[in-house]
Amino acid sequence: MKKENGTDTELLFGETIYEPEETSRKPAPARKKVARNQEKKIAPFKKPFIKKSGTEDKKVKNGLGNGLKIIPLGGLEQIGMNITAFEYEDTIIVVDCGLSFPEDDMLGIDLVIPDVSYLKENIDKVKAFVITHGHEDHIGALPYVLKEINVPVYATKLTMGLIENKLKEHVLPRPVKRKVVKYGQSVNLGCFRVEFIRTNHSISDAAALAIFTPAGIVVHTGDFKIDYTPVNGETIDLQRFGELGKKGVLALMCDSTNVMKPGYTMSEKTVGKTFDNIFADNEKSRIIVATFASNVDRVQQVINSAERFGRKVVVEGRSMVNVISTATELGYLNVPENIMIDMEEMKNYPSEKLVLITTGSQGEAMAALSRMAANIHRKVSIEPGDTVIFSSRPIPGNEKSVSKVINELAEKGAKVIVQDTHVSGHASQEEIKLIYTLTKPKYAIPVHGEYQHLKYHAELAQELGIPKENTKILSSGDVLELTQEHAALVGKVQAQGIMVDGLGVGDVGNIVLRDRQHLSENGLIIIVLTLEKYTNQLLAGPDIVSRGFVYVRESEYLMDEAKNIVYAALERCLDNNVSDWTKIKTEVKDSLSDYLWKKMKRNPMILPIIMEVE
Repeated sequence: MKKENGTDTELLFGETIYEPEETSRKPAPARKKVARNQEKKIAPFKKPFIKKSGTEDKKVKNGLGNGLKIIPLGGLEQIGMNITAFEYEDTIIVVDCGLSFPEDDMLGIDLVIPDVSYLKENIDKVKAFVITHGHEDHIGALPYVLKEINVPVYATKLTMGLIENKLKEHVLPRPVKRKVVKYGQSVNLGCFRVEFIRTNHSISDAAALAIFTPAGIVVHTGDFKIDYTPVNGETIDLQRFGELGKKGVLALMCDSTNVMKPGYTMSEKTVGKTFDNIFADNEKSRIIVATFASNVDRVQQVINSAERFGRKVVVEGRSMVNVISTATELGYLNVPENIMIDMEEMKNYPSEKLVLITTGSQGEAMAALSRMAANIHRKVSIEPGDTVIFSSRPIPGNEKSVSKVINELAEKGAKVIVQDTHVSGHASQEEIKLIYTLTKPKYAIPVHGEYQHLKYHAELAQELGIPKENTKILSSGDVLELTQEHAALVGKVQAQGIMVDGLGVGDVGNIVLRDRQHLSENGLIIIVLTLEKYTNQLLAGPDIVSRGFVYVRESEYLMDEAKNIVYAALERCLDNNVSDWTKIKTEVKDSLSDYLWKKMKRNPMILPIIMEVE
């Protein structure tokens, strides 16, 4: 351990972390001077690229060196599964490592994680994971990926706390080195230097990254918004973005989620005022608030309103309990003494003195609110007169699930409130324009969004003066090479999502999904035949079992006809001296399939099973 500015700093694998605490306390003119002095303290790199004069490395400037490769392994053309690799010669760093939730056609799949085959093939180059914030779409895949790529993880304090919670739930073959980084700190990783910059988002401790590379500076905003009145912490460090702009930013990788929304995103504090109004208007009701488990600032405002109106707070939902415990322990959640009670203590208080904070704002089937709405929650039942607040916006694709839960709540007599109870954690157009204006990047690389968002973002960047040829819309797996002279796609790597089903990781692929889809749409018919070993004479059967196709007791005529078809097919095989079981199964399957299609216009999966006896 090393003491620096009174703060403990851990050195990992020869990497240097310096902590410019004085920078944040000095006024602007002095800050610039201190920052310059601190840059002189940076440890030497494999290829020096920060010079006293501020000029670029001549080799890179003249276009003689290798370019910086940016390789998104997920997070593009979709919302979620954010992960991007940055490679220069023998160094790779990875920004974020998130998961996404399954599409409707991914039957039985629990979640999707990124394919990190490229990182495994280049494991000797990978130096670290650098995490921007603690949402599932940025940290959710870490426990799976770290089992195969065990490198240090760098993140801010709350983000690291949430990562450690996830790692406790998985058994890793080796311990993972973890380092908490403060805003303003820089981490040397091979030939990269990564600086953490304060931003605002719907979770505390979110950070943008300034990645200093031999080719130039790349700014990755992470998920961000500009909130001048945040609930917890300080506002985004716009001054640092401006300082980087003056130095010269090679590329800006900016959040695209709300790029199609004009104006500015509202401050998180506006939701607190809405909560106060709702609590005042519903003094005689039990209040249930559903929100994202990771939205610590939103939970803080619910607790604040509960304290003002003399209510006790109950937390329900495993992920919500874990996040609140971690945030409270680390000082990111201020919980007044005696305001939180256990679920079992609810019976000791009148309904109008209770607030439940719960998961399930996205209509997830097994989340706490969904179970309450469906009357299958063991401890909480929805009562007439309850007020239920949905403090979130449905993620695209979840609208039907959310609507179903709202309808179930309304049927039980609850009052459901969805208006003005949520603000986004992502920047709208004017905030994105401000970041571009401050950083003045040479290249614009939109990230974090579906294709329509990325395209709109590219057009917005062009309106701000970025040449069209310098705006790059990437797809997951693209390899973009950047130098001061050019930006070009130079290859493609494997970047398909890997599906997780229970404890199985990657064992379910497209063929299995296709079979599941077929079974879900058309059902299954199993045909059981018993043949004599040497003569292939039919000894028993055919017996037909139907699952998900027709109800056998109401379709006896159809089943009898199907048996006749199978018997006729088997007779043809025997008459033609066909003894190969594969050919017999194919003939039986094709004959029955043709009959069922002509009869019912259905195409069930047919599985012939032949048993042999002597």
